[in-house]
Amino acid sequence: MLSCGSFIQASDLLSRDPLLVAIDMDVLSEVLKAVKLDGAVFFNGEFSSPWCAREPDAGTLASYLPTRSKHVIIFHLITEGRGYVRIEENGRAIPLEAGDIVILAQGDAHFMGNGPFVTPIDSAMQLQQVLAEGRMISHCGGGGELTKLICGYLTCDPQLSQVFLAGLPPIVKVHIRDSPSGQWLEDTLRYSIDHAEVSGPGGAAVIAKLSEVLFVETLRRYIAKLPPSHTGWLAGVRDPDVGKALAVLHKQPAQPWTIASLANEVGISRSVLAERFRHYLSDTPIGYLTRWRLQLAAQVLASTAKSVAEVANDVGYESEPSFNRAFKRQFGAPPARFRSHVKRTHASFPLPINKRIGRLAARQLDTARTQT
Repeated sequence: MLSCGSFIQASDLLSRDPLLVAIDMDVLSEVLKAVKLDGAVFFNGEFSSPWCAREPDAGTLASYLPTRSKHVIIFHLITEGRGYVRIEENGRAIPLEAGDIVILAQGDAHFMGNGPFVTPIDSAMQLQQVLAEGRMISHCGGGGELTKLICGYLTCDPQLSQVFLAGLPPIVKVHIRDSPSGQWLEDTLRYSIDHAEVSGPGGAAVIAKLSEVLFVETLRRYIAKLPPSHTGWLAGVRDPDVGKALAVLHKQPAQPWTIASLANEVGISRSVLAERFRHYLSDTPIGYLTRWRLQLAAQVLASTAKSVAEVANDVGYESEPSFNRAFKRQFGAPPARFRSHVKRTHASFPLPINKRIGRLAARQLDTARTQT
């Protein structure tokens, strides 16, 4: 059984990884804390060539999970052999080798396989049974070259997570065996899965936490390799000044920030901060903060019984009427009516944190689709 010391070791390895030292972990940590990231492994597969499997979309997977209102991120880690992954709708085959992890941030249906074409197995037919029984290992294929992979998923808040998911391509591919931290994560995850049955209930919790750490490592590596000309929230995280500003805003969103106090905290002039923020996020720092506060407020309204006044105070509004006006501008309804609608319909709230960031991400998506 792994101890807390194992996760301290992981954090230490990540912090000393030369590929990642330039990325401010604070902002990622704060955002991932807010989106309530939770991970699990559902499949430990061994396939022999030729083989091909159709993996269902995130909506299908979510329908088998107890937290149906959550967004589902699917991941696959190749631990031995090789293969490919391809989005079902007009996707090109992306080659995979041992040590590659692929993340389908938008949860698209996709094919995985190796070798000559064979009729795909529809894994959706088996998935519900696998999840219900906790069955970890599956074998199939034509008896040729062996491919081993770990499949899992992460759930998160569907709206707050768009702050980082909107800038990701449909498939993110990262190789994790080129550093001690990545190798440690893979080895530890494989060990935990191999010993899950004898570890008892605590084993599943360890695997879930390792899945989350693996996702963070993959996200950080993807950010580190973005082209210098790239813009958007993920590229902003990498910029020293914008990254520090984002970290401060996400760590203390209720603080009465002004452009002057934020610039002083970051250590640059107001004009430089405003220019760099607009370059990466097409927004002002205070405009971004306002939308993030309102998204946090919407989450609290939808998931707790706190009064509107309490929620307003929690996210940094001293005046309930001003909070009501800002909330209505963002969501089209005042807080109380919004809460009633969400509770009555069991709907998730609709708007992304920043529509301008969303439009910018959409314009960049064609370029991002080719980055693996």
